[in-house]
Amino acid sequence: MFYLDLLRSFVSVVDAGGFPRAGERVHRTQSTVSQQIKRLEEDLRRPLFHRIGKQVIPTEDGERMLSYARRILSLVDEARDVLTRPVQDGAVRLGIPEDFAAYRLTQLLASCARSRPGLRLDVRADQSLYLRRDLERGDLDLVLLKRDAGEKGGLAVWPERVYWVTSKSHPVDLSATSIPLIGFPAGCIYRARAIHAMESAGRAWHMAYSSSSLTGIQAAVAAGLGLSILSDIAIQPDHRVLTAKDGFAPIDKTEMALVAAPVANTAALRLADNLAQFCGSVRAERVGDEAGSRTSGAPETVVSC
Repeated sequence: MFYLDLLRSFVSVVDAGGFPRAGERVHRTQSTVSQQIKRLEEDLRRPLFHRIGKQVIPTEDGERMLSYARRILSLVDEARDVLTRPVQDGAVRLGIPEDFAAYRLTQLLASCARSRPGLRLDVRADQSLYLRRDLERGDLDLVLLKRDAGEKGGLAVWPERVYWVTSKSHPVDLSATSIPLIGFPAGCIYRARAIHAMESAGRAWHMAYSSSSLTGIQAAVAAGLGLSILSDIAIQPDHRVLTAKDGFAPIDKTEMALVAAPVANTAALRLADNLAQFCGSVRAERVGDEAGSRTSGAPETVVSC
């Protein structure tokens, strides 16, 4: 059992280089500090100091213990600071999918945190399958998640626009006997849609690259490792969108939903309003960009999902 007063005395002895000054730091007599170190050494069943006259030098075990002691005391001080600090805006545990305007969304959250110093944000980026699970468990207060279009519930909903994509410089051979696919790990709605589409078309496929990182998937597509399904927001300039003319059937519809826990606090609902405005503006921008592309003669290659 590591008692905090023993650890504090131990760290003080190391920092002060001896027992006399260490006692002053922890407001204990030299003999008390010496007894505390002896007790700690007895608990650990090994010496923590080499004693050379009045000078003490940590043993190898003492150096190891010092690292743990500092971390333990730091965590205790942090917990005390957080739990005793007045909370004005509350805490919000937010779950987001990585591939939805990740950079701009994190900018929005950072701006919210700066404008509301009393707000404590705990943001988790993960697959929608796990975000939904954690919301139902009560581990999250608010989530942005991808789901089948038409599901009930949610503070706000936006239709997803999803593309089949390949590399612009190194496109996949679409006549291959087995089509290589790229996607998030099992449980991702896009991965499930891609596999279902391939099997419905009677085409052989294999997973060529799986990653929990959006940037990893984007890079793998650009390098020509395989085909993937990405939302319009996640498509990069070095990707090429595939169409029905390339032999791919439409993908079932999906949507983005903003969902709050039944007992979401005021801080979570306030943040939900900001997220709803943000997501609505992002979708409006994408629709405007697509309309501009169509009027310029680009083919209608977007699959509404």
